[in-house]
Amino acid sequence: MIDLHMHTTFSDGELIPAELIRRARVAGYKAMAITDHADASNMRLILENVRRLTDAYAHFFDMEVLAGVELTHVPPPLMADFVKMARDAGAQIVLCHGETVVEPVAQGTNLAAIEAGVDVLAHPGLITEVEVRLASERGVALEITTRRGHSYCNGNVAALARRFGARLVIDNDTHAPGDLVSEELRRKVAYGAGLTPEEYRQAGANAWDIVQRCRGIR
Repeated sequence: MIDLHMHTTFSDGELIPAELIRRARVAGYKAMAITDHADASNMRLILENVRRLTDAYAHFFDMEVLAGVELTHVPPPLMADFVKMARDAGAQIVLCHGETVVEPVAQGTNLAAIEAGVDVLAHPGLITEVEVRLASERGVALEITTRRGHSYCNGNVAALARRFGARLVIDNDTHAPGDLVSEELRRKVAYGAGLTPEEYRQAGANAWDIVQRCRGIR
């Protein structure tokens, strides 16, 4: 399994990075991304510290680990600047906290993130046809999530991604040890969203492609 959306004590997660990596490995994951919630106030703090681990000794965990951020509640007009800021600060992968229906995310966030070229648009909620079409053109992956609440709109995301050829990934949005779901549950969530077995396998391949591409970014 691969998960590109995980949080640690550097934002609102319960575990320090090393413990999260170890627990994910034991739970059966082969690659992951640490993507704590970030804005201008904490972005460099997160990336400087997480990169200390990923650059120095993450290989001892027998896991591919990317250091990144989830840009969260960034004003849409500033999104492109923040994506550049994150990459300049050392982010190997950049996610955006999409327009989930259970949080007051600013309207226009999904479109701004896609236009800015994030790697993954997390829990994009009631994303529109125009936005999904653009995500397909720009190669921005859309997230199917196992996280409660955020998962309410998985079916909409899956259906539009199929219609317009957008890439999907499946993530847990991990905040606590119990969020590291089994492969069986991930599969059930994906099927519940309407994915076929082949689409489920393709989502895993999409995630691995992102890991391979992003791990070369410094």
